Amino acid sequence: MAKIKGHPLKGAFINFIQEINGSTLFSYVEKVEAADPIRFYEKGKEWYKGERFYFKDRDGEMTLAGLGSVHTIQHGPKNRFAGVESDWDALMKRASVHNPYDVYGTGPVAFGGFSFDPAQQEGEEWSRFAPSFFYVPEMMMTVYGGETYVTVNMLCDGAESEPLFDYIEKRKKWILARNDLQFDKEAVLKKILSGDSSVWKKSIQSAIQAIESDNELKKVVLARKVTAVFDQAIEPDRVLRRLDEGQPDSFIFSIEAMDSCFLGASPERLVKKRNSTLLTTCLAGSTARGKTEEEDQRLETALLTDDKNRIEHDYVVQMIRREMQSMCEEVMVPNEPIIMKVRDIQHLYTPVIGTADEHESVLRFVERFHPTPALGGLPAQKALHVIRKLEPMDRGFYAAPIGWMDYRKNGEFAVAIRSGLLVKNEAFLYAGCGVVPDSNPETELEETNMKLRPMLRAIGGSDE
Repeated sequence: MAKIKGHPLKGAFINFIQEINGSTLFSYVEKVEAADPIRFYEKGKEWYKGERFYFKDRDGEMTLAGLGSVHTIQHGPKNRFAGVESDWDALMKRASVHNPYDVYGTGPVAFGGFSFDPAQQEGEEWSRFAPSFFYVPEMMMTVYGGETYVTVNMLCDGAESEPLFDYIEKRKKWILARNDLQFDKEAVLKKILSGDSSVWKKSIQSAIQAIESDNELKKVVLARKVTAVFDQAIEPDRVLRRLDEGQPDSFIFSIEAMDSCFLGASPERLVKKRNSTLLTTCLAGSTARGKTEEEDQRLETALLTDDKNRIEHDYVVQMIRREMQSMCEEVMVPNEPIIMKVRDIQHLYTPVIGTADEHESVLRFVERFHPTPALGGLPAQKALHVIRKLEPMDRGFYAAPIGWMDYRKNGEFAVAIRSGLLVKNEAFLYAGCGVVPDSNPETELEETNMKLRPMLRAIGGSDE
């Protein structure tokens, strides 16, 4: 293809905008010199603050960083999974995609997530996020297999869009070349509002009573919210970098919506789909890390042999196995869990692999798996009824699917735990625990405190 104004795709772009009728996506992928995606995210702040995302998988295989939004997909509570998929398919059906690379996570991507329970009354802090909220970035950096790629997306509306190509190319080159970065003065933590722990422990006892009085109800997951108040607006970039550096074995994610930013470091994959291969995770049952290697090993052994945690974990395994077998040709589930260790916590962990129809959208699996018994309870609808009654808050995107899907029906979603919502000078942090008949309210409270540590540390709070 002949180069026009120095770019080999300019000619294809001009031909495209002259032929289209209505808003249509033009997308292309280029391989660039090695770069740091979190730096790319930070450098995009000047032009794209309020419309950025970041996603690094827990295996260290792939990282995405997106800037800007050329198209937003939002849906209310009803048919939100199907609605998002329908809107995405409609956009992709008319898109012109120029991607010479068979590389996972390149090309047009929609990034976002779903609220945990759209039937919950919306909290004011979550007003920027719809029950389903995705956007297609103007530009996105993908680091995969040690190589770096940039995807550029342009939503065009006829021949008048011709200047758009040069404008975005100049902006892309400027961001890639930029070296100067300035952070705002760090906000100072003034106070932490943890709520009345005795009231929360009473809700745990109420959940135990609900389980004991209903033969079908096996488990309920209750969460609590801690609010950190600062002297000025919090700098999300600083918090994200601390999570990225401090939690190398977790999914690191961030998504902005105007003046709000939801971010976290989750150990839990909900689902990953690449062509016909499907991966998911059973993660339930947890304990602290030891201060010494000997103590760590002792805690690990105790977790592996603890009846309460093993029962809790088995509920998740049974549900995931059942759903996977209903959607996959083959499913492999290990007979016994192993231990997953992250900085503050160790979990019972069972990885599950399936073979599915490569033409099925990753969203179909997201809908079937959410909420898992690890974050909602079992059975799901009965547990949600108890949660709505006993939890005096809106979870928003906490404990819900967050991730990405591409134009090839592939993608990956994490479960948004170990997370928090930053809104101006406040940080809302969330943690939960699984309640079964032999749960102890005091122990469950201690477990939530342990799970709050990654976010407290990242915002500049306690590191206990």
